[in-house]
Amino acid sequence: VWSNDKVNGTIRSLPNTPEIMAPELKKAYPEIEGATRVQWTRNLLSAGGEEKLMSVGNVVDPDFLIMFSFPLVSGDVTTALNDPHAIVITKRLAKKLFNTEDAVGRTILMGKADNFKVTGVLKDLENTQFSYIEYLCSYGQQTNIDKDWTDIGVATYVLLKPGSRVKAVNNKIRTIIQEHSNGRAKTEEFLYPVGQLYLYSQFENGVAIGGPITIVKTFSLIGLFILVIACINFMNLSTARSEKRAKEVGIRKVAGALKRNLLAQFLGESILIAALAGVLSVLIVGLSLPAFNQLTQGFLRINYSDLKFWLKATGFILFTGILAGSYPAFVLSSFKPVSVLKGRVNNLLTTVTPRKVLVIFQFSIAILVIICTVIVTQQIKFGQERQAGYDKDHLVNISIYNDALRSNFNQIKRELLSTGAATAVTLAMSPLTDNWSSAVSLGWQGKDPSTKIQINRYAESGDLVRTAGMHLVQGRDIDVVNYPLDSTACLINESALALMKFKNPIGQVIYDEPIRWHVVGVIRNFIQESPYQSVKPMIIKGPKEWMGAILVRLNGLHPMKQDIAVAKKIFKKYNPIYPFDFTFTDEDYATKFLLEQFIGKLAFLFAGLVIFISCLGLFGLATYIAQARVKEIGVRKVLGASVATITILLSREFVKLVALAIVIATPVAWFTMHNWLSNYDYRVPLGWGTFALSGAAVLFIAIGTVSYQSVRASLANPVKSLRTE
Repeated sequence: VWSNDKVNGTIRSLPNTPEIMAPELKKAYPEIEGATRVQWTRNLLSAGGEEKLMSVGNVVDPDFLIMFSFPLVSGDVTTALNDPHAIVITKRLAKKLFNTEDAVGRTILMGKADNFKVTGVLKDLENTQFSYIEYLCSYGQQTNIDKDWTDIGVATYVLLKPGSRVKAVNNKIRTIIQEHSNGRAKTEEFLYPVGQLYLYSQFENGVAIGGPITIVKTFSLIGLFILVIACINFMNLSTARSEKRAKEVGIRKVAGALKRNLLAQFLGESILIAALAGVLSVLIVGLSLPAFNQLTQGFLRINYSDLKFWLKATGFILFTGILAGSYPAFVLSSFKPVSVLKGRVNNLLTTVTPRKVLVIFQFSIAILVIICTVIVTQQIKFGQERQAGYDKDHLVNISIYNDALRSNFNQIKRELLSTGAATAVTLAMSPLTDNWSSAVSLGWQGKDPSTKIQINRYAESGDLVRTAGMHLVQGRDIDVVNYPLDSTACLINESALALMKFKNPIGQVIYDEPIRWHVVGVIRNFIQESPYQSVKPMIIKGPKEWMGAILVRLNGLHPMKQDIAVAKKIFKKYNPIYPFDFTFTDEDYATKFLLEQFIGKLAFLFAGLVIFISCLGLFGLATYIAQARVKEIGVRKVLGASVATITILLSREFVKLVALAIVIATPVAWFTMHNWLSNYDYRVPLGWGTFALSGAAVLFIAIGTVSYQSVRASLANPVKSLRTE
């Protein structure tokens, strides 16, 4: 179930709903067979012994296992989650806690006091949006759920009865939040197929426009380009060798062979080559799959017992063989027996337009892929070099899992500073690299109350600016010690200042019911979300807000391991049963580039493969042309032609073709990358230098490839090539 809400003048679509919605949907709408809420949770688990571990799971309704059909190794899916103190764990977690998969009936301690009974063991989940979980807890018959219909913080899934139409159900549930909130919320609900969530979950103004499917299509297209380039090589080399097979064709035709017989023969040869390559490729894929899974963070496998796999593979091999062999087959089978037996065959000196077209197309693809790869690499570097707005070095984030760290924070801070392990410490709502809260209901003087504008929310206990190494533009940081009224103080960033249009921001009031926050400072924009997007307006509130992290600025004068060891000892003193769970902010920030880096790695590999295959074909073609013109080269050398002259003579035709490919590929590459970069607010400029250098590099590689054979032919002894005349 998704929610549409109008924010900043456009419709924002989110897969979030009120916590109370799932049971209401199942009860009120006969088309809905099952419904479940899904809420992320993380807890300390133990099996009654000293071994304790932090584990991530979901709190769900009893329908969850029935709706998603996740297989249980043991337990009953229809009853496993009926009890509020039931827990279903994965095989992986069962082995961690009990050193066995036979865990049904055993007890797990969650936190300090909650006992949960294992009612099922789940197969480890792969290739699903729930792969991260190790356990499922049940809402069961809970009555203390959030009944506020305006608070959309939980995912909801429904299973429709057979024959139910999504469109009809959408019409019924569209205004469910408006009806139950008495019009306080204008949010509209709609159903979206789970099967499309992963690849098609990007919405723009309430309309699905795609998502990761773009990456799938892009690399599928590049894969197709590589295949086409390989087929072009086969076509070019086969037709280049046509003279060697011309007499064979002539004799076969004289002996009674029909054109269709020759077509079948040549296509059969190319299909045989493709079949041998297909067998080899399956072996190579099997060997390289572990490395590929590591690169893509995936769990791909080849099911060798699947008949559909072999049928598809066979069809693909046949397609490749026919595609590669069709043009050479028609060229070779079209020779006239009288001409070929008399030696009058169109030789390689004749202008063969199709071959030139194929070479141009081949290198156009190579240049396109190379330019795109270079620009993707530049975009990644451009984002990495952008100023984050705070100092990431020696900054550590410690997650808060219980109230022990919050209630003992002042003592922890005092000891961290007194031991010299840290130079500054603060409580915060979340890590600096994550946004956990936003609102559209904030108000300030001059804002239209009917307009919804998304404002990101953050919180600190004081000393955030010094701890994070941020920069104040106006005013000061929150300081409850010296300014007791700062419990309701706030900072705003430059984006918020531009939005709110405060001429004198210090002292202004921002309403986030039920609290009126007064502005004490303006902070320079810092990147909390994507480094490729503009920084959103943000309010940083004082210590009355909920805190989920502790930020520690380690003392850079000491070895980092030493400061971490001291900090661990202090945290374990005040929170002994929980692990000291920390991350470095610079490492967390680096994860923001993983998608682009992944695309860049694949693009680099593909670009290398494309240019290698293209040059391999060019090398082979140049070899055959040099061999075909060996007598001409001998005559020219006897008449006084130099090595340089002959090299230029043999190379210039190819250089012209590659140069034409550059002219064709450059505008296509510009259009492609302009569209890709338009997805980013912060993007690298498309300078002409990138296109010029990429084209020059390809031209240089092509010249080097052809020149090797040209120089070799021009250095050959002309006596050997002419003595047979």
